[in-house]
Amino acid sequence: MSIKLTRRIGALILKRGKNSIRIKPDSIDDAKKAITREDIRSLISKGGVYALKEKHNESRYAKNLAEKKMEGRRRGPGRRKGTVKARTGMTYKKKIRAQRRIIKELKATKAIDNELFKEFYALVKGGTFQNKASLINHMKGKGVQIDDELFKKLKHM
Repeated sequence: MSIKLTRRIGALILKRGKNSIRIKPDSIDDAKKAITREDIRSLISKGGVYALKEKHNESRYAKNLAEKKMEGRRRGPGRRKGTVKARTGMTYKKKIRAQRRIIKELKATKAIDNELFKEFYALVKGGTFQNKASLINHMKGKGVQIDDELFKKLKHM
């Protein structure tokens, strides 16, 4: 085989890039013969295949900043751009995706038809519902029949 395979698999095993994998000149023949991951692992353990040391370009300035932030400094109101809701991650996405999963499941089980699906989809997109429970309550108010088994399934989606 070629050395390319050895470098590629060595990169996967050592969790580094292909360009940082080196093969010692005296073990090139063994590297060419290596076919399986086990062969390459044995080459690595013998020292015939190795990875260069990782480069760390982080400056002392950046390290100091990171340490201060770990201690809780530099996070005051003057540093904040955006509301608390905007800074708390992807709660909107999480909520919307959960609600969309519910209406997709109801459409798949024929509990709602295409017309109702479009209506609920638009309401979900508009942010009408606070959570999954309020969506399900609204659906029940509209006359959608949700049996207990389906309700349990929807609750855990």
